[in-house]
Amino acid sequence: MDFDLEKFEKIKKEAKEYYDKLGTVKCPYLNAEVHFNEEGFSHLLSKSWNRGRSLIEQYTRLRILSKVIEIIKIAYTLQEFDERKFFVRQKINSRWEKRFKIIKYYVFVVLLKEHNLRLKIVVKEIEGSQPFFWSVYPCWKIAKDTNGDKKKVFYSGNLEED
Repeated sequence: MDFDLEKFEKIKKEAKEYYDKLGTVKCPYLNAEVHFNEEGFSHLLSKSWNRGRSLIEQYTRLRILSKVIEIIKIAYTLQEFDERKFFVRQKINSRWEKRFKIIKYYVFVVLLKEHNLRLKIVVKEIEGSQPFFWSVYPCWKIAKDTNGDKKKVFYSGNLEED
């Protein structure tokens, strides 16, 4: 597949400008404001703080970012929920520390009929803080790889990385 790097950079710049203007959006299910912070945008580009995503995966996520707001605004039903305890890197008193915290993941799924596309939006909440946008990705049908094995594209089932 040919990939146009110039087009990617344009989409990335536009998505960043759009994202920086978002601030917060009220989510009916959570009955709380969902914040759009730097951590959420960084997660669209990287799986974790030191592990990036492929350019095609980044491009796909950035292209569907504009759909997130309208979906969160009408999210009355939760499709998936996960709660785990993790060590979380947090800046405390001007230095980075790892703290053991409860992390909650709220997953909302929407079917966009006009695009024949199913999206998953993940909202993350770290114990003691406000919920924030974590990820968006297409949830395609199961595909077969070169060996004939079934797999989902861009989705591993690990909400921390997806």
